[in-house]
Amino acid sequence: MLRTPEDLFSLLDRLGIPATTVRHRAVFTVAESQDVCAGIPGAHTKNLFLKDKRGRLFLLTAGQEAVLDLKQLHHAIGASGRLSFGSAELLQEVLGVAPGSVTTLAAANDAAGRVTVILEAGLMAADRVCSIPWSTP
Repeated sequence: MLRTPEDLFSLLDRLGIPATTVRHRAVFTVAESQDVCAGIPGAHTKNLFLKDKRGRLFLLTAGQEAVLDLKQLHHAIGASGRLSFGSAELLQEVLGVAPGSVTTLAAANDAAGRVTVILEAGLMAADRVCSIPWSTP
């Protein structure tokens, strides 16, 4: 059963983790997100849903300005061969979100543990991290 954004926010509240929600349109690139991110404090992210040659799935969250070389990234994360983007259908099946709405928080929907979540080390130093929320129908 997929968790709704409200389920997740309730969980964060119970855990004492402060969260602020800003609803916006789905965005597909860092460039498209610039006006959405303007005025929202914190480290902004880009989130990539990837798969390797063996079908292993990865959700990579990196700082918005991070330069990621997809031809070499598999070495750094222990993937089998070069990485490609997971399909929209696979993304919906595994994380319950559509392209343009990928967020680290969607990993809460991966009950089967199919996705390896990877956070860029630089994000750990941020006081606040901003991640794109689920899109709403």
